Amino acid sequence: MEAGNELGPRTLARVTLRLIPFLFVLYMFAYLDRVNVGYAALFIRRELHFSDTVYGTGAGLFFLSYALLEVPSNLILLRIGPRRWIGALMVVWGVISASMPLAHTPGEFYLLRFLLGAAEAGFFPGIILYLTYWFPKQQKARALARFLSATAIAGVIGAPFSNLLLRLDGVAGVPGWKWLFVGEGVPSILLGLLVFRVLADDPEKAAWLPEDERRWLIGTLEAERAGISEAHSVDLRAVWRNGVMWQLSAIYFLLSVGFYSLSLWMPVVLKQISGASASRVILLTAVPWLAATLMMLAVAHFSDKSQERRRYLVGSTLAGVLGFALSAWLVNPWLAIAALSLAAAGAWGCLGPFWAMPSAMLRGTAAAGGIAIINSAGALGAFCGPILMGLVSDATHSFHAALGTVAVLLLGAAGLSWRLRVS
Repeated sequence: MEAGNELGPRTLARVTLRLIPFLFVLYMFAYLDRVNVGYAALFIRRELHFSDTVYGTGAGLFFLSYALLEVPSNLILLRIGPRRWIGALMVVWGVISASMPLAHTPGEFYLLRFLLGAAEAGFFPGIILYLTYWFPKQQKARALARFLSATAIAGVIGAPFSNLLLRLDGVAGVPGWKWLFVGEGVPSILLGLLVFRVLADDPEKAAWLPEDERRWLIGTLEAERAGISEAHSVDLRAVWRNGVMWQLSAIYFLLSVGFYSLSLWMPVVLKQISGASASRVILLTAVPWLAATLMMLAVAHFSDKSQERRRYLVGSTLAGVLGFALSAWLVNPWLAIAALSLAAAGAWGCLGPFWAMPSAMLRGTAAAGGIAIINSAGALGAFCGPILMGLVSDATHSFHAALGTVAVLLLGAAGLSWRLRVS
């Protein structure tokens, strides 16, 4: 029968081709706009005379507003639809990101980072929720990993792209780091406008899906949602009492300390480790992100194939622990870069199996709220991570102790993941 043998794979192939590349590009620029401050850090710290603590605080403040507004932002998405909400958010944060060159004092730097976090708050949890409208559980981790790999690819592509923009230093009398923010903010504005034309809110509104494929996809997803255990939450008020959701939140808090300690400090850390020029350091950052991309896609593939989430999550986290620990201990520049690559691979390898779990146990308003709550906990971890790196490095005049601290926190995430039980 075609419905059993061909219709499903054909439908999912069409959905994947239509949605994933576009969402990938959206997230790549979203991620660049939040972490490009890391590429600019080498110049901001010198030209604006910011200490490591000031830079780390500003880098982390993004995630404070981000955490505060994720839940209400995802509930707005439910009310007005993904297409309109995501498109509007992208235009707003693109304008804010392109305005970063206006910052000259710590207070102005803090304000723009805070506003950028507020604007981006609804994007990531909104897209995670949006993907649950389109992909059944057997394909969920792979779909999520393909989307989430944009964060790692943003590092691979973002390094040479950012270096190119930084080389505009002096053009029209404008420093290169200012061109960096403008050159990576404007594409988000243009992509936000394109969202209104490209995305459909759900399969019912997807005019590009043939009728038989639309009916198969809607029926498959409705059957899955109906089969979610009553032990898990389907109501937003009840989700706050869901113990597994809080375990996932704690794990994601610790994982995010690792993600963003690496993302927002990697150019500065590599500069100290290698002693290379700023432009060469930025190009070197592509190496860990390439390792992260390959690891993320491989882990997600095998996690989906076996439908095993917890063990792949634990294994990836332990790889990240080892990478951070080695980078804190090694003094040879090339070995330290290899260790940072392992840290990035382990940290990003967690994402596919991790995000397949909450979407498998929550539905309805609980899915919108629960996913946002978990990601809010991650945003708090992302707020703490860069600040922790700045404080420890200022106190010790070295990043070795800071990297070792992150390794310990990730070890805690591995322990919590091992104890996790998601039915």
